Amino acid sequence: MTDISRRKLMATGSGLAIASALPKSASAATDVVPPVHHMVYFWLANPESTEDRDKLIAGLKSLAEIPEVQRLHVGVPASTLKRDVIDNSFHVSELMMFNSVEDQDVYQSHELHTKFVEECEGLWEKVVVHDSIMA
Repeated sequence: MTDISRRKLMATGSGLAIASALPKSASAATDVVPPVHHMVYFWLANPESTEDRDKLIAGLKSLAEIPEVQRLHVGVPASTLKRDVIDNSFHVSELMMFNSVEDQDVYQSHELHTKFVEECEGLWEKVVVHDSIMA
């Protein structure tokens, strides 16, 4: 092997090793984030019931099967620092991302979404929705 090709091999190998060692979030910056965000906060009718919470979470996760849903995050309140501006009184949250307002409209009338509402609406006493589009 010549000195030049050995250097090329080492340079290429070093670059690959460095890239593979980077955290996944370092490459996430190149991901295209869908511009329409659908944020929903649920307050359970029976907040002491982990069974109800888990059923709601499972129902929300099933909505990922709807083709227009590009990304889905289902969560519960984080134990972050207490500040006046933070409202963590909800029990379950959901964040969906869509490529367009039209896709979000299709999601609203999709059979899996209407089935979710029919099966789970008795689990919550309050729901708040915030829809936004990237500025």
